[in-house]
Amino acid sequence: MKRIVILISGRGSNMEAIQKACVAEGWPASVVAVISNRPQAGGLAWAQAQGIAAVGLDHRAHADRAAFDAALAEEIDRHQPDLVVLAGFMRILTPEFVARYAGRLLNIHPSLLPSFGGLHTHERALQAGCKFAGATVHFVTPELDHGPIVIQAAVPVRQGDTPDTLAERILRCEHVIYPRAVRWFVEDRLEVDAAGVVRHLDGAEQWLFDPR
Repeated sequence: MKRIVILISGRGSNMEAIQKACVAEGWPASVVAVISNRPQAGGLAWAQAQGIAAVGLDHRAHADRAAFDAALAEEIDRHQPDLVVLAGFMRILTPEFVARYAGRLLNIHPSLLPSFGGLHTHERALQAGCKFAGATVHFVTPELDHGPIVIQAAVPVRQGDTPDTLAERILRCEHVIYPRAVRWFVEDRLEVDAAGVVRHLDGAEQWLFDPR
């Protein structure tokens, strides 16, 4: 059984989607801990109600980013994870932290990477006149919002969309593709080739299009 640790900063809706899919679909894995850099994050209470270890580790209590990342890694390692999942974890990680979990650290970003890394992705997609927007699950590398792409989802940009309406439709897709990517990882169905391209060993489609 693979052991999954999930990092959140807020309500943790992707964390919920992953945990629910893990249980409902009988993955060979379990979510063993949820950790937040914000002790009052709503997702911690939900995780605790599911019987999952829920830990608040306030980044403001540490001298700098490196000190917090060291404390975070110590807490993560107590749970002996096979996979660390960033689910709305709003912290830029140090290269040392990323290297520690290289190959077993996943993130979801609300854009079709490599476009619109960073913040305000929906607003920037609308300003650029994009006809499609979406989300990307990828392995984490030291470069922000960069790394081998596992799966992407796309939605059409509609006339009259606002950042909020676009975000709502994309989040619905996130709740589908992130559990799918995590399941593929824990079932050992992913490989990364020499060019850094992620392939599913059984040829499963690594994209989702939601026309709604």
